[in-house]
Amino acid sequence: MQTLREINIMDIGGFKVGHAQDEVGMTGVTVILCDEVAPAGVDIRGGGPASRETPLLNPVADAKGIHALLLSGGSAFGLDAAGGVMRYLEERNIGFDTGVTKVPLVCQSSLFDLRIGDMKARPDQAMGYLACENASTEPMEQGNVGAGTGCTVGKIRGAEHCMKSGIGAYAVQVGELKVGAIVAVNALGDIFDIDTGKQIAGLLDDENRLASSEEALYNMVKKPTNLFTGNTTIGAILTNACMDKTAMNKIASMAHNGYARAIRPVHTMADGDSIYALSVGNVVADINAVGTLSAYVMAKAIASGVRAAKDACGLLSASDLDQSKTER
Repeated sequence: MQTLREINIMDIGGFKVGHAQDEVGMTGVTVILCDEVAPAGVDIRGGGPASRETPLLNPVADAKGIHALLLSGGSAFGLDAAGGVMRYLEERNIGFDTGVTKVPLVCQSSLFDLRIGDMKARPDQAMGYLACENASTEPMEQGNVGAGTGCTVGKIRGAEHCMKSGIGAYAVQVGELKVGAIVAVNALGDIFDIDTGKQIAGLLDDENRLASSEEALYNMVKKPTNLFTGNTTIGAILTNACMDKTAMNKIASMAHNGYARAIRPVHTMADGDSIYALSVGNVVADINAVGTLSAYVMAKAIASGVRAAKDACGLLSASDLDQSKTER
C-alpha cells in the first residue's frame, strides 16, 4: 500500500513562489512562476469572479500552458498587477514565441479585500514585478502575506462580525506523485478543520464567539440581502503529474470538493471562488487519484492559511482567539 505523507509544497519542484504586499493598505499579491510552460486548467464556481486570461485554459484554445499564475487582492482593480509579471518575464525572454516577440502567458484571479485597510491601496504592476523578484524555492510564508494580506472570513453579518484570514499551503506525496495547494482564503462563510469537523474561524457573535454563517443565511431566506461584503477564495493546485490542460481542468474541478469540505457556505453568488491547476512535472499518474488528492490538500491548505493569520485592522484571527472560542 502506498503511504501518504505530508511534504513542503516547494518540494514538488518546477516552480517558484513570491509574495509582495502593502501592509498599511492591507492588500497584496502572490505569484507562481513556472520553470517551464505548465499545462493548466481552471474552474470558477463563485458568482462574482475577477480574472485575467482565463480563456487560455479552455481545452480548445491553442495555448498549451502558462508561464505564471498571479493571485491578488484589489478586486478587479488588482488585475493591473499581472502587467508587472509580464514585464518581469519579458525582460528574461520568457513567453510564447510569436515570431515577433515572446509574449508571457499570465493568468490571474483577484479577491475582494477593499473593505479592510485602505480601499484605494490596490495591487499594481510594481507590486506584481516585486513579487517576481521575491520568488524563490524557499518554504512559502503563510498568513498575512501576499494575496492573503487582506483576507477575511465569516462576513455574512458584516465586517464587525468577521475574522482575519490569510494565505495557506499544504502538500502530500504518494510514491513519486506530489500534489499541493496554495490558497488565499477570503470566504463569505466559516472555515472547518476536515480532520476534526470543528469550526476554526468565521462568523463571530456579539461576544466574539464562533457562530454559524449557515444558520445566519437560513434566517435570510425570505428577505433579499446584499451579501457583497468582500469575498472570493482563490487557489491553485500544483502537481508533478504529467497531464495536459484538459486533464488539469478536471483536476481543478475536483479540487473544489476541498472548498466544499472546509468552507460553509461556499460558492455563493457573493463569492468568486476559483481554483487553478498546474502540471509542473513528468510523473505518470491517474487523474482520479490526482483529483482526489487535490481536494484533500486544498481543504488542508485552507485551514493552514486561517491558522497562520494574525490579528489585523481590529479583526481577530483563529491563532489569537481564546481556544475555548476557536473551535465549535
